[in-house]
Amino acid sequence: MNLDSRLSSVLHLLLHLMESRQAIPSGRLATAMNSNPVVVRRTMAGLRDAGLVTSEKGHGGGWRLACDPARTTLLDVYRALGSPTLFAVGNRSQSPTCLIEQAVNAALDDTLREAGALIAARLQTLTLAALARDFESRRHLSLCAPQENTHAL
Repeated sequence: MNLDSRLSSVLHLLLHLMESRQAIPSGRLATAMNSNPVVVRRTMAGLRDAGLVTSEKGHGGGWRLACDPARTTLLDVYRALGSPTLFAVGNRSQSPTCLIEQAVNAALDDTLREAGALIAARLQTLTLAALARDFESRRHLSLCAPQENTHAL
């Protein structure tokens, strides 16, 4: 099953942007994500349209965080990505004539709607600043450990 990892990837990039005082070019962000600069630019464009990041062209250009990390929730980021589908589970047919399949669809639709609402509610409680604090805590702990598990841009 193919998973949509855009939310995870974008949150990763946003934390890098939070740490940087300078704009970060798409190429450097792509290297951090083991991706392609074109994919990064396409993805980041949606975040720019939502006001979460800005872009600067030319030498020394790149991406910068444009939002307040303390007020920007993971739900904001998820929505800026176009609210990708959360589940790989779905109905076999959208308009079945079979009464059994209608009952199955109703049960699945209700369950997926409730699960989606729970996920959205949780994403609304998490901010970019909270992720950054968690990262800093992990970085501090890793300084005490024999090896560090972070990468620099």
